[in-house]
Amino acid sequence: MSNWQANLSWSTLVSRGLGFLSLWWVLADGTTASWWIGLPAVVLALVTSVALLPPLPFKWLEFVRFVPFFLMRSLLGGLDVAWRAFHPGMPIAPDIIEFPLRLPPGLARVFMVNTVSLLPGTMSTEIGENCLMVHVLDGRKELFSELEEVEQGVARMFGIFLVMSGGNR
Repeated sequence: MSNWQANLSWSTLVSRGLGFLSLWWVLADGTTASWWIGLPAVVLALVTSVALLPPLPFKWLEFVRFVPFFLMRSLLGGLDVAWRAFHPGMPIAPDIIEFPLRLPPGLARVFMVNTVSLLPGTMSTEIGENCLMVHVLDGRKELFSELEEVEQGVARMFGIFLVMSGGNR
């Protein structure tokens, strides 16, 4: 039995199935006559989703905790970018920094990379085997701790234990 099959549960099937049923219901404008093609489409979508996106442990409570962190970082980053843009001296020092990734390849890493790109003043430019290249507006600013916080939050959401940087647990 593969790892994703071990994570496959009735709750995964039910939640995805209800999601696809709801989507079909909205797309069909609630018309019951469309269900003769809708039900096979929902089943096909469910099977395809499980095959293409194997179930992962996902902790919704950690996601809810991550949202305020992300929103606060976005707000503060946006204010910082606006300040730099309107400052007469335009104090920027663009740079590309190399951030060592501890997340394993897969959905959690993709989520992390995309989250970094959504934060103002940063943009993921390249992902290597175990590192992320990030374009920043100010390379003089210490960003590693913020990137580590993002990575830790993503790891908690996906139930991944990370070894602390520097080899500490």
